[in-house]
Amino acid sequence: MGATDVETRPPPARRTDLIGLGALLVAGALIAAIGMRLITGSLAVLATVLLLAVVLGLVFAAAAGGPETRRRLAPYGLLKPGMLWLALFYLAPLFTLLRASLSTLPSRFAVEAEFDWNFGNYADAFSDFGAQFGRGFAYAGIATLLCVVIGYPLAYVIAFRGGRWRNVLLGLVVVPFFTSYLIRTIAWSSLLSDSGPIVGTIDVLHLTGLFEAAGIMDNGRLINTAAAVIGGLTYNFLPFMILPIYVSLEKIDPALVDAAKDLYSTAGAAFRKIVLPLSVPGLFAGTLLTFIPAAGDFINAEYLGNPNTTMIGNSIQDQFLVQNNTPLASAMSFVLMIIIVVAVLSYTKLLGTEELS
Repeated sequence: MGATDVETRPPPARRTDLIGLGALLVAGALIAAIGMRLITGSLAVLATVLLLAVVLGLVFAAAAGGPETRRRLAPYGLLKPGMLWLALFYLAPLFTLLRASLSTLPSRFAVEAEFDWNFGNYADAFSDFGAQFGRGFAYAGIATLLCVVIGYPLAYVIAFRGGRWRNVLLGLVVVPFFTSYLIRTIAWSSLLSDSGPIVGTIDVLHLTGLFEAAGIMDNGRLINTAAAVIGGLTYNFLPFMILPIYVSLEKIDPALVDAAKDLYSTAGAAFRKIVLPLSVPGLFAGTLLTFIPAAGDFINAEYLGNPNTTMIGNSIQDQFLVQNNTPLASAMSFVLMIIIVVAVLSYTKLLGTEELS
């Protein structure tokens, strides 16, 4: 009997891992339940006490155990703050948003929505705001493409031709971050205004007709057009494209390109077969960092566009803050989130690299 107990008893290392993982999961579940308000009143107080007990218990187990126990429990202790933060400020709000998206507002002036598994909110999100979804993704896609076209050559020049000016050039790339996103967008509304320098230059060069034919200007105006919104998105998110691409390009040894030229490769062939494939991780990260926030942006369409150029972010903001239709706004947010997740997963499958996985 004693031998059997010894054989079936979990080894100390495995038992330590089970304690650490169990404490991590229990603590996460408790703080998520508190944040989601699944438990309130005395139960919430009890859950808080239990949460503190779990944390202190893990600390006590590490202190009472030997060096091996502390070594195995250390990763769980390091993971706990981040996991608790995500549980409270990500999982709990996400659950609250999901619950609100399946609720019904009794009236326009009601403060609290009633949860009744109302999936009709999702149908309304597609039927009533399909155009805004389409514009949001179309504008974000075009802006991302423009960021690639503009940002890749800039990153290439900084990485391979920057020399002693490389740090200065990188500093110029991040200079816009020292100014508020909102202020930068409002500044562009002044630059693109009818009396601004950009429209004035176009008029002096007699290029208005060309810009009209290209669909960039509308009746001689740049402001309050789709081009202005796309231009604002491109400008605001361009650094998020340049920096990841630069990091990938900086890792490339110039000797590889020199070796390709020694083997009678042209400059274009060396770029296509060496530089471009090795910079794919940065291109991958840059496109994600640009497209995802651009798809949900509403500031640029608010200040640079018109009612016919509103994006889905504008509609969500309006439903939340103006119309007070929290269930519909939550459903629209979830639809946007799901579409972006599916698109990102598909893109990762198509262009993902082992370096980023």
